Amino acid sequence: MKIICDKTLLSAAIDGVSRAVTPRSTTPALEGILLKAEGFSLTLTGYDMELGIVTTIEANVQEAGDIVLNAKLLNDMVRRMPAGQISIAVADNGKTTIQGGVAQFEIQSMPASDFPQLPNTGAEDTLTMKTGVFREMIERTLYAVSQDEKRPAHTGELFEIQPDLLTVVALDGFRLAIVERSVQANKDIRIIVPGKTMNEVLRLLANDDEADVHIGANRRYIVIRTAGYIIMSRLIEGEFLNYRNVIPEGWRTQVTLDTKDFIETIERASLIITERLKNPLRITFTEGKVIVRCQTSLGRVVDEFAAACEGDEVEIGFNNRYLLDALRNARCEQVKIQLSGPLSPVKILPAEGEDFLYLVLPVRFRND
Repeated sequence: MKIICDKTLLSAAIDGVSRAVTPRSTTPALEGILLKAEGFSLTLTGYDMELGIVTTIEANVQEAGDIVLNAKLLNDMVRRMPAGQISIAVADNGKTTIQGGVAQFEIQSMPASDFPQLPNTGAEDTLTMKTGVFREMIERTLYAVSQDEKRPAHTGELFEIQPDLLTVVALDGFRLAIVERSVQANKDIRIIVPGKTMNEVLRLLANDDEADVHIGANRRYIVIRTAGYIIMSRLIEGEFLNYRNVIPEGWRTQVTLDTKDFIETIERASLIITERLKNPLRITFTEGKVIVRCQTSLGRVVDEFAAACEGDEVEIGFNNRYLLDALRNARCEQVKIQLSGPLSPVKILPAEGEDFLYLVLPVRFRND
């Protein structure tokens, strides 16, 4: 194999597919990137047996072929080379020469036959949507994905795809995030996509919000095509919680408030909360204002800000981080907070419209 290609294109492609490469493995090829040169292009593939990422760049292919090179080594070498053209030439014994300008490296490649074959996913085109909408849906929900491997289904995001609606849901037992958007889909399917996959997809999405994202899915795989990348991933098997059953109906207290005011007040109160001192915030929603209190061995804080309250006065305990995560991901100037009592899940919604629904579980005070 012998090719010449642009350093910027090659470096970006290596960086992209490396996101699916296993950092350490007993199989050396899994720590590598498969490079396949043919025609006028170079195709790069990273695959960790669960997630695969493929992209193709233009290249002057002087001799077709395919090899596997260690991903970290290749990435570091190419990144540190001067701008311009880079050549990769492979000898019959697998010795690979990588050259940019006067800088030249020689490393040993692995045979392409050592690289695991990507699965034939059979995932048919399911829906196409704009990058900006897709990015917003994932960013607004991903924070609530569980990190607890004991409940594998909740370490992913639930995609409920209907002919005219896409619902993305994440939950971790303490909070729930739901975002719905109108779409035109070819099938009706419910799948759980690993949180890791969605994190990598976010990093690879096109900068152009109007660019299309193509999604294919079946019961075992999801395939996402975006910005010149093909991302394929196994789905998570298992039962996702019937989340609609945990959403309280109605409310006894509704508070409309300025999101920034609430965030800043919580951040000030959080100054006396540490990993060791995790006392909850004690928040009172009352007529015309919200009062935030907290006390730990570091000190005591009392703060308040103006808000429009309807219904009963209520005092409720919150984990400061869970509440902050929801408010920061709301991304709107005002939110509505609906409460059904001090121990019921709290709903957070936009003050206007239906862009999202967040649920945060309250914390029981020790004297309750």
